Order: sequence, then C-alpha cells, then structure tokens
Amino acid sequence: MITLPKKPKVSGKEKNRAVFEIEACYPGYGTTLGNVIRRVLLSSLPGAAITNVKIKGVQHEFSTIPHVIEDVVQIILNLKQVRFKLHTNQSVKVSLKVKGEKEVTAADIKATSELEVTNPESHIASLTDKKANLEIEMEIESGLGYSPVELRKKGKLEVSKIAIDAIFSPVRKVTYAIENMRVGERTDYDRLKMTIETDGTITPEDAFQKAAQILVDHFKIFTFLEDKSAKGGPASREKIQKKLAEDKAKISRKIKRKAVLEKTKSRQETAKIKLMDLKISSQTVNLLEEAGLKTVASLAKKKEKDLEKIEGLGKKRIIEIKRVLGKLGLTLKS
Repeated sequence: MITLPKKPKVSGKEKNRAVFEIEACYPGYGTTLGNVIRRVLLSSLPGAAITNVKIKGVQHEFSTIPHVIEDVVQIILNLKQVRFKLHTNQSVKVSLKVKGEKEVTAADIKATSELEVTNPESHIASLTDKKANLEIEMEIESGLGYSPVELRKKGKLEVSKIAIDAIFSPVRKVTYAIENMRVGERTDYDRLKMTIETDGTITPEDAFQKAAQILVDHFKIFTFLEDKSAKGGPASREKIQKKLAEDKAKISRKIKRKAVLEKTKSRQETAKIKLMDLKISSQTVNLLEEAGLKTVASLAKKKEKDLEKIEGLGKKRIIEIKRVLGKLGLTLKS
C-alpha cells in the first residue's frame, strides 16, 4: 500500500522566502510532488504587471532621454522589477512625473486605491540635472505566469506607446531537493524540501496553498469517470463542480482575511516607529520633535503645507521625509 506523506511544515522563513518540508513521501513521490508543485507555482498563480508604457518625448524603446543616465531599454527593464497588488479585475493606468536631479524609484509612482506598489524602493532611473524631466504613463493588468508581447496583441497601439513583456507570476524562485529518510524499517522514503521565494505581493505559505489547491481541483475531476448511470451522469458531475467551486471560494476568503490581518498588523507596527529610528538626519528629527511629531503615525497625518510651516524645515528636508515615508509604503496626507 502506498502511504501518504506527513503534512507540510515550514522549517525556515526570511521575509518573502520560506522552506517547506514534506516528510515520509513514498519512494519516488518526492520528485513527483516537487516537480508538479514547482511547475504550478511558476506558471499558474495570478499577479499584476506593467504591460505597456508611454514616456514623454520617446517614440520607441531604442531612444535616450536628456539628463537621464539609463536609456529607455534599461528603464523598461527596471519597470519590470516593480511589483504591484491589483485590487480590481480591470486594467489600471498610473503615472510617474519627476523633475530635477534625483534617484527615481517606484515610490514616485502615483498609486491609486485600486493599486498598491509592494516594493517602493525599486530603482527606475537616475536624473542628473536640474533640467531633467521624466514622465511615464503605465498600464497595469492582471494575468498568469509570463506573457510575451506577441501573445497579448489585441490591435495597434497608439503612437509612442511601448508594449512590454509582462511578468505576472508573484513567485520569483522555486527549488526543491530530495533526501532519504527512515520510515519504520525502510530507509528509502523521501523527504521533500521546497524553497519558495515570492515578490512580496503574496506570502510563500499562500502561494504553496494556492498551488496545491489548483492541483487538487484538477485531480478531483480525474477521479470521476463519466458514464450513463445516474451515479456518474451529468447531475453527479454538476454536484462535483459545485463542491469544487464552494471549496475554492472558502480558501479564497480565508486567504483574503489573512492578507487583510497581516496588512493591518504591518501598518500598525510601522505607525509606532519613532522618528529617531528612521534613516533621516538628526537635525530633521530634532525639528520634527520640537513641533510635537515623534512617531511615523503622527508624521503621516501631516500635510506638506503643515511641514513647510515648521521653522528650519526647508524643501530639501521635506523631500528627505517624503522619501523615507515612501520606503515604508506611506505618504504625507494629501
């Protein structure tokens, strides 16, 4: 008899990377399970990515922009590394407008209530002169896996809009290894170790769970052969499909609840951070504390106009403050 393995357990976790161990896999099943789960993780989980861009003053991707170190090809490659959480099934358009000498990051993208940038520190371009001007319009869509431009052509793009290959998959890397282990008197059972790294839009645990559920949904169909009897007829098949849909909805609700709780907890912890613990100059911290601002929460409640009223807090210090808040996924009150 082929015995079932033990339930997966997380043996190590660091940020968006986790190691899962599945012990007591029947001989040979470690490779079977590892390979199929890896394929599903990399190809079948939904995510969001930029599908086309429009850069002011640029007609094609083989151009350069005055006072910008990177050429358009490099800027597009950098934009592919920016990761998003899309809270709608529709495509979303966002913009980035930057002037003057500065390092442009994903924090400069004007996000909406339907969109969240999960890695605001991601580098996009370097502006080297006060005359520099970079304006980019981006369209973000949801999808699965990797989608080259050729597969998404729905018609002619408008003039100066550049279509780009989209990396929708929220899973960056998956590896697995098989070790022998003892079960009873046998020493040839498999211990499967899977390392999953995500882009931060989903946790490794949720990614693993979703991939497993996709496989379960498929294999459930294979266990019921269609015949002419009432037991295996259309009515029975409809009941199975209904049950699968209900199970999938339950798991989806559970994952959403968990994501909301984690997001709320993360925001609460961020809000409690003291200004003196942030990577900003001590003079800026002193000026803010003299104005009664001591935590990130109190700072994020202020408008830019409020900060301008603080004596000694010039534009450069306000830019410094906005940059630090951006790295925390926060902004000043609009």
